[in-house]
Amino acid sequence: MAAQKTIVVGAGPVGSLAALYAAGRGDDVELYELRGDLRDPNTVPLNFTKSINLALSERGINSLRNANCPGLLEAVLNETIPMYGRMIHGQKNGELHEESQAYDVKGRAIRAVDRASLNKRLLDELEKMPNVKLNFNHKLVGADFKQNLAWFEKKSVPRTDHTQNPTQETSSSTSQEIEVKFDFMIGADGAHSAVRYHLMKFTRMDYMQEYIDTLWCEFHISPDNAEGSATSKYSGFKISPNHLHIWPGISFMFIAIPSLNKSFTSTLFLPADRFAELDADPSSLVPFFKEHFPGVVPDLISEEDLAKQYNENPHLPLINIKCSPYHFSGSCVIVGDAAHAMVPFYGQGMNAGLEDVRCLYEIIDADLASSQRWPRRAAALAAYSRLRQPDAHAINDLALHNYQEMRSDVRSPLYKLRKLLEERLSVWFPISGFATQYTRVSFGNERYSEIEHRVLRQGRVLLASSVVMLVGVASWAGWWAWRWHRMADSTKGLAKWFTWMGKRTEEFGRKFT
Repeated sequence: MAAQKTIVVGAGPVGSLAALYAAGRGDDVELYELRGDLRDPNTVPLNFTKSINLALSERGINSLRNANCPGLLEAVLNETIPMYGRMIHGQKNGELHEESQAYDVKGRAIRAVDRASLNKRLLDELEKMPNVKLNFNHKLVGADFKQNLAWFEKKSVPRTDHTQNPTQETSSSTSQEIEVKFDFMIGADGAHSAVRYHLMKFTRMDYMQEYIDTLWCEFHISPDNAEGSATSKYSGFKISPNHLHIWPGISFMFIAIPSLNKSFTSTLFLPADRFAELDADPSSLVPFFKEHFPGVVPDLISEEDLAKQYNENPHLPLINIKCSPYHFSGSCVIVGDAAHAMVPFYGQGMNAGLEDVRCLYEIIDADLASSQRWPRRAAALAAYSRLRQPDAHAINDLALHNYQEMRSDVRSPLYKLRKLLEERLSVWFPISGFATQYTRVSFGNERYSEIEHRVLRQGRVLLASSVVMLVGVASWAGWWAWRWHRMADSTKGLAKWFTWMGKRTEEFGRKFT
């Protein structure tokens, strides 16, 4: 039997991993990407910024492990930095204050990873495979999922015009449209997916898109110039490299994630109207940072550099997308942000996308005998949509809710108490199954939808236990108050009797004398 032809649209981390899974099963794989080679540092990202550093956790690691590419996972992990918890920044009594909050009572860590490095590693792995072809500068412009045909606009690569200005690049105006026949298409082309757009013409897709009222702007914290001296506390990093740093501001926040070059990629998350206020009065930017994010200016970023980065880096929206189903017949499926773009506050966007690929191929492998692979794929894709949709919707909601936790709850005594109780119970009574929501999401492979239900149940148990405890304490306190009152009344009566007896004795004594 001839190998089937699988085309993957989108060469980011999720699309690249999907291509690896397909190629590892003997498919002839063609990977198509709208942009130029993503390994080229001159390739401009779609959002015109370096993007938020990624957090690689167990789900993503497990998906890379199951790609069956020897040495891939080890190479990726060698280019990451472990983060064992959050470092909450603020002020106490006019002094800078830091508070470390561990992610996990067992000391496990999530890993900060550079998107470009991860992408390069995956693409390099694909380039070694004889049954994989990489196609950059190809834009999907049409698809027929009944005839299994796709049309791409192949863009010409910019060339340097040496006759006029040797440093000026000019783009050829020519482009050509090519037709590609395929057996199976995987759409991994991001939140504004062209595959999803064309898929909607063939299936009755429920679709919801929401922009939250928060924009984000990227900043860069340079390495510590005092590296090697007595003043360099963190070996070239300005702040602890093993934490995700948060400056919470109730309705906004500033975060910093470490990079291998000892810098930090930092992000300001701020409501759109507050951005508008800062834009209208540029002189208020530095005072705003000094008031709400103590220690950032000038210790980590100079005033001049802060203003420069704020003005040069775009202020970008945050989108939340839910849709269903994720497939049409046996010809097409969407994964990653194309299926469920989410806000970045749980660090699960990429991890959920990588897990999509693992779940998809586990279902395909389990459902399809080799002799029935192509005609039976429709049943496998339908099973994938049914399985993955509730999980994707759950993590979208959890990511949105986690923004409240990061920007505000991390300072709340109630949040800290619940976290402490759940952690202690997980250690002292492991049979109870208690664990924090963050531990379940980031350090396991349990389905997101099941986590959502278990955490709600766990919260109700804790609440009921707390109520019982409070009622018990109140009853105990009431009983002792009643006892004390009775005793007080008895003592008071006895004192009156002694007083009366004393008076009678005194009167008797006077009469006797």
